[in-house]
Amino acid sequence: MSGKNELASPEGAGQSLGEFLRNIRQTRKHTLREVEEGTEVSNAYLSQLENDKISKPSPHILHALAEFYKVPYEVLMQKAGYIKASPKLRAASLQLKGSVVPASLGPLSREEEEELLKYLAFLRSKQRKGKDE
Repeated sequence: MSGKNELASPEGAGQSLGEFLRNIRQTRKHTLREVEEGTEVSNAYLSQLENDKISKPSPHILHALAEFYKVPYEVLMQKAGYIKASPKLRAASLQLKGSVVPASLGPLSREEEEELLKYLAFLRSKQRKGKDE
């Protein structure tokens, strides 16, 4: 990865499909096994994707991953080289440390990103506590 913050740019610009998928998975704290269970794509295949051993998976697999990660299918299709990025696609979402957030938030400072991530962690911990009770 280059010196600029590629995760904060639209659709993870400059990242390979594998890097993009790995960053989303790690940010959302999923294991490869969890992704396998949610997508029915084998753990071994997912690992090869994330390590750029496979760079152009089938559109069917990309669709399953887009659904699981809740990212635009078009972004994954573009990263795999099936379609070209359009201005409309670039405007559709922004990256926040590997997760897609609405473009209506506009550009975020590093401090804002960190605060949003802290708040998200807080919300998730509250949800987990509610499920455990």
